[in-house]
Amino acid sequence: MRPSLRKLGLGASQFPTGVATRGRPPEAEVRDMLIACARADLGFLDAGGAAPSCEQMVGLNLPRPVPMGVLIRSVRGERGPDVVETEVRASLARLKLTKARAVVVQSASDLFAPAGQALWDRLKKLRDEDGLFDQVGVCAYASDDPAGVARRFKPDLLQAPASLLDQRLLLDGSLMAVREMGIEVHLRSIFLNGLLFLPPDRVPAQLKGAAGRLSRARRMIAEGRSDPLQAALGFALSRPEADAVIVGSSSAAELAAVIAAASSPPPDLDWDEMALDDPIALDSHRWAAA
Repeated sequence: MRPSLRKLGLGASQFPTGVATRGRPPEAEVRDMLIACARADLGFLDAGGAAPSCEQMVGLNLPRPVPMGVLIRSVRGERGPDVVETEVRASLARLKLTKARAVVVQSASDLFAPAGQALWDRLKKLRDEDGLFDQVGVCAYASDDPAGVARRFKPDLLQAPASLLDQRLLLDGSLMAVREMGIEVHLRSIFLNGLLFLPPDRVPAQLKGAAGRLSRARRMIAEGRSDPLQAALGFALSRPEADAVIVGSSSAAELAAVIAAASSPPPDLDWDEMALDDPIALDSHRWAAA
């Protein structure tokens, strides 16, 4: 197995829950996905964003001893640090873990809220005194100034969006600056909400301004004898800023395709020419529901 797969992590936010899909109960799908992670020697499972019922399924089906680092996410801090601690401990209990690799603040904006410093101090206490985590981290967007967040709060890890279409935090040096502070960098949203996979006739109307650039990126990938999945993964896994790359999958079949693509050598493409500069395209909240 390629060593780069230790940089790859699976996000649980898209795991199936509720009724059966494609004729398979969710628990069977989740079990197969977790087994596939272990067999492929993936480095991380990011359970952040998973519903409590999904955390329970993961806890029941996670291979033991746990072969990968597990990340959980704190709830929003406006209800105070006591509630945050209660929910964090509940997540660990549902996952059947006494300790996780890291707890991650779900938005850097939480740290700048009135209760932000109390939230941060409590999570560090749970790391340092209670031993519930090895690391405390934070998720940041491009608009959050990730390097500034890192300098002020000094997290152990920082998660941020970056992809071959959204290269803002790579081109401006923000994520390299974070890594040079000794902070672990995890790339997320590497598929930009699936934008690279959409056929031209399904691209939302709001993205008309980016259509030409998207078509060019797809053409370059095809001419390089690659496909969008392999290109997206090859780009992210090859970035020197990245200690980890977190991807989402909703089925064992999807995960198998991700693992196969990540196991292939990255294509030799002109990554710089694929970066988008359209502000609407780079903010999936503005078009994903279209």
